[in-house]
Amino acid sequence: MAIFDTHQHYWKLSEVEYPWLLPEYGPIYDTFTPEQLRPQLEEAGVDKTVLVQSANSYEDTASMLVKADYNDWIGAVVGWVNLLDPEETNQRLEMYKKNPKFVGMRHLIHTEPDGNWVVQDVVIESLKVLASHNKTFDVVAVFPNHLKLVPTLAERVPELKMVIDHLAKPPVGQKESPWFDQMKAAAESPNVYAKLSGQFDNPDWAVADVRPYADFALEQFGPERIMFGSDWPVCILGGSYSSVWANTQALIAGLTQAEKDAVLGGTATKFYNLDA
Repeated sequence: MAIFDTHQHYWKLSEVEYPWLLPEYGPIYDTFTPEQLRPQLEEAGVDKTVLVQSANSYEDTASMLVKADYNDWIGAVVGWVNLLDPEETNQRLEMYKKNPKFVGMRHLIHTEPDGNWVVQDVVIESLKVLASHNKTFDVVAVFPNHLKLVPTLAERVPELKMVIDHLAKPPVGQKESPWFDQMKAAAESPNVYAKLSGQFDNPDWAVADVRPYADFALEQFGPERIMFGSDWPVCILGGSYSSVWANTQALIAGLTQAEKDAVLGGTATKFYNLDA
């Protein structure tokens, strides 16, 4: 079985504008390339990755697709389309679907001033277009502002497969939190998946801190709807690729081999329609 890292990024500050990426982000305010990640993937035994958008721009998507063309271990690209214009969404998807590595899209909804941006009518219409092209939607469902909207998305666009990035960044350390109820509500929709990713971007978080949230997500979604992602290079804020890989192994150590296979590759293959 191929092992997939379903969430990683590349960026070149001189090539594409990333409005959110500011000098105060320290070590990740830099250029990150496939050449830097490849040896780390090989060391961990990861076969392929899903390259995920880092800016709400066509320039970012074009940059990712070029990198995917030249690096066969990039198995898929999650790009961007303008969800505020359903016709434009359709036109862009008609173009992008000619590239077999373009599997879906994401919008940095957490940077929008309107917390309900993703459930406005025009965006819903565009997401219906996305679903009609059999492409997926990565949800930047930052808790608590956006995670609570996932059931609404699932109800209004039931044919759309979507995945919650980074378990919606759970409030690690808060045992009593609406996150648990919101994740449970999201998991009730069979078209909603979640990424076990981004949990170690904070240097203060250890496996024991993250485990209650990972266990809860695995219980609610089942391994068949959970997928591993490193969130490289953002993860270097809290460690390294190898430490994230080791910590993830610790989190799933209690699963059966079949369940581990699902989290580390099977779920991603099914969700993104990947050729494993």
